[in-house]
Amino acid sequence: MEVGEKLAETLVPQRNDKQRWLQQLTEYSLIVIFVLMFVTTSIFVDHFFSIENMLGLALSVSQIGMVACTMMFCLASRDFDLSVGSTVAFAGVLCAMVLNATGSTMLGIVAAVFAGAVIGWLNGAVIAYLRINALITTLATMEIVRGLGFIVSNGQAVGVSSDTFIALGGLSLFGVSLPIWVTLLCFIVFGVMLNNTVYGRNTLAIGGNPEASRLAGINVERTRVYIFLVQGAVTALAGVILASRITSGQPNAAQGFELNVISACVLGGVSLLGGRATISGVVIGVLIMGTVENVMNLLNIDAFYQYLVRGAILLAAVLLDQLKNRGSRD
Repeated sequence: MEVGEKLAETLVPQRNDKQRWLQQLTEYSLIVIFVLMFVTTSIFVDHFFSIENMLGLALSVSQIGMVACTMMFCLASRDFDLSVGSTVAFAGVLCAMVLNATGSTMLGIVAAVFAGAVIGWLNGAVIAYLRINALITTLATMEIVRGLGFIVSNGQAVGVSSDTFIALGGLSLFGVSLPIWVTLLCFIVFGVMLNNTVYGRNTLAIGGNPEASRLAGINVERTRVYIFLVQGAVTALAGVILASRITSGQPNAAQGFELNVISACVLGGVSLLGGRATISGVVIGVLIMGTVENVMNLLNIDAFYQYLVRGAILLAAVLLDQLKNRGSRD
């Protein structure tokens, strides 16, 4: 087994040595794009660079940032999860209902996170062991979980009046909202997991070459299940925080959330073909997405046009990923 682990560790460095210059170029390009975007909007868009708007921007991307950390692992292992938006909504509804029934904020949070972990585990088990495509599996789960949210709530928002629960989304530490601190913690924790743990190396190895990873001693199926389980739990936590911010669990919340998360990851250099991801790139991708959304809101751009912009960003990110993959093969 020790020999297998050593072989597994060599899979990722070998791939990185061939593509390191391309990955670095991508990250530097993203940094330049973000800085230029930030400076330009600071000059030409009123109130953009104000402290209030900066904190508002960070708060607006906090849930996307949390889920992008775990989506990074899904994409890096050649999978993806379209059910995250539905899980966010369902977790918020379930947390609110359990809290109202028991009076315990902790029980509500635990129930929601546990449900999210179960949803993620089911996704992973079906994909890994039943060999059903991630697109079909998570698309089905997206509809099922969204439907469950509407059923258990009778299609209505579930209001919460608990001050403790509401404080989760409104509490500030050193002038910074708690959801922002949670997102920063996720960036740190999952960045360390990706770069400094066997779990992270195995994820990248599986995405780079699943069969070689299996021969090297990695339990590919179990690792993929773990990835989706963590994805579901963190997504549910994001749903709880969102419900706290809006003081209710809403079954129609987070529609289109999954596309924003995937766009941020791909824009940040996470390969759709697996095997390549960096937490720094994901952070930049999240910030670029958030900045674009913030600027469109400050400029009062119609919501219909905002859909066009978000779609164009996703398409551009995918095209960039394809160009990088072609370049790495040449």
